[in-house]
Amino acid sequence: MIRVTRIEDGRAILADIDWTVEPDERWIVLGRNGCGKSTLLRIASLYLHPSRGTVRVLGEELGRTDVRRLRQRVGYSAAAFAELLRPALSVRDVVMTAKYAALEPWWHTYNDADRARAVAMLERVGCEAFADHVFATLSSGERQRVLLARTLFTEPGVILLDEPTAALDLSGREQLVANLDALAADATTAPIVLVTHHVEEIPPSFTHAMLLREGRILAMGPIGDCMNAETLSRCFDVALELERRGGRWLAWAKHGG
Repeated sequence: MIRVTRIEDGRAILADIDWTVEPDERWIVLGRNGCGKSTLLRIASLYLHPSRGTVRVLGEELGRTDVRRLRQRVGYSAAAFAELLRPALSVRDVVMTAKYAALEPWWHTYNDADRARAVAMLERVGCEAFADHVFATLSSGERQRVLLARTLFTEPGVILLDEPTAALDLSGREQLVANLDALAADATTAPIVLVTHHVEEIPPSFTHAMLLREGRILAMGPIGDCMNAETLSRCFDVALELERRGGRWLAWAKHGG
């Protein structure tokens, strides 16, 4: 549950956000660049405090709990996270260090069970063949799939993904969307929140949507209720057409719009 406002340099990056994610829900957070999507996820992942309000994650409240311990129960990844990792790390180590929310394996002790689990999570996203590869040698799409495996390592109570498809080519994007769709369709998967600004990247199995505009909630609820051409046009400040085909969303500007 998040009820927050975040002020930066006198401007409301997020204003009067009131949002609850239930255990069986898969959320898309959609909006233009700069609308507050990434800020919202950084607050939800306990890496950023709101200016005012309440953040309660997995039954614990920010400011009244040990966030270092609680972060280990949150599977969080951002597109830029790959840049924080030492390029020479093996893919297995990248996944395994999620156990302690660490960036390097030498800070903690790991065992054979941890190494085996890392490979099992890689297998879940179709990357087990890369376990012994150097992370930096992978393509951008492969890296994001490895980071998805990393979020799954600790059996998180919630999975938060901030624009994982950014900078991916079409093949990489579609493979990652397929992985996310499979996870979303699995009833044993924790609730998922996916930030994007492209409706084409929404996996078919996702159930709910939040559309942000200038730091405020424009629409929120079941995805079929929120996703329509009028609301999407307001969200992105451009006249849009919207269609759903084969479970996937497509949007384009109206002719002359």
